Amino acid sequence: METQQALVFLHGAGGSARSWSALLEHLGSYPAFAIDLPGHGQRPDTLPAEVTVSDYARVVWDIVNNELQIRRPIIAGHSMGGAIALTLALEHGSELSGLILIGTGARLRVRADLLEAARTASPEALQALATWSLVPTSSESQRAQFQRELARGSASLYRDLLACHTFDCMARLGEISLPTLIVVGAEDQMTPIKYSQYLHDHIAGSTLQIIPAAGHALMQERPEELARVIAAWLAAAPSTPSPGSCYNTASGFPHEQ
Repeated sequence: METQQALVFLHGAGGSARSWSALLEHLGSYPAFAIDLPGHGQRPDTLPAEVTVSDYARVVWDIVNNELQIRRPIIAGHSMGGAIALTLALEHGSELSGLILIGTGARLRVRADLLEAARTASPEALQALATWSLVPTSSESQRAQFQRELARGSASLYRDLLACHTFDCMARLGEISLPTLIVVGAEDQMTPIKYSQYLHDHIAGSTLQIIPAAGHALMQERPEELARVIAAWLAAAPSTPSPGSCYNTASGFPHEQ
């Protein structure tokens, strides 16, 4: 891995750059940038009413190259952000240094009840979304913060989930040759472990790490642990793919697949 390459963090559906705040506090000296997608956080909406993951990827690539002027970044994405990261890896792989995929998948079909909850964006629906995204042991403050984040992004959440629903790059994963870290919460209900396992099985040289007692919103539930996983991978990742490895962070040692 090229040392001290900038990390660019892409949030998930209905989120914003603020989703990464707790994680960034724990990343230390690594140069890292969390960006708002169009229509999220502080960035104006420049995309059509019906948007695709590829639309977001085109905008992100423009932001990285022209606004941030970063060369050969490591792209890190959570959930829908992971789908955007995969799209960038397929379209611009030779111009990236690595890939970090957090709670995501090569295909992101969205449950009908989740789509309906996002469409209504009622307080009850947002509470249900928080329940699906966090483990039961999450603190009240974590749950409240997550619901506030959802409320801020409620206008874009439904559109984002529709974009996720049409995303599918399963047949193209073999084209990715970047050093790749895949991280998933052991109790993720939105993008369960099998999604990450599929990514790991089909991206050569990838590393899979499973964080115990964590759900979908890893960067908010377990920011310190996620930062440790990322930092360890950055320190160890080769510049070219090697045989894949799988770690469970409960032990820190490889386990049988």
